[in-house]
Amino acid sequence: MIELFKILSNDHRIQILSWLKNPHEHFALEDIEPEVKDYGVCMSVIQKKAGLSQSTTSSYLTSMVNCGLLKSVREGQWTYYKRNEEKIQDLANFIKVTL
Repeated sequence: MIELFKILSNDHRIQILSWLKNPHEHFALEDIEPEVKDYGVCMSVIQKKAGLSQSTTSSYLTSMVNCGLLKSVREGQWTYYKRNEEKIQDLANFIKVTL
């Protein structure tokens, strides 16, 4: 849990999680390709919205995948990200019960 809290201590990571909760509200429809909508949102689209460098965005997304907050799918040269709702619910339950 400590690693999760470290990941969540960054405003940009929190913002990305928030955007991915309802991607159709936060990203242009043309940026969320219909045929891959189940995959999530492409890293380049997240990077553009966040206004961060490619390396910083990639680092943030990778750290969130590694701790289980996000899931990723690689399709050719593109990587798509979406929230891992089960892990987020586990975190919410941990906070509710333990803290």
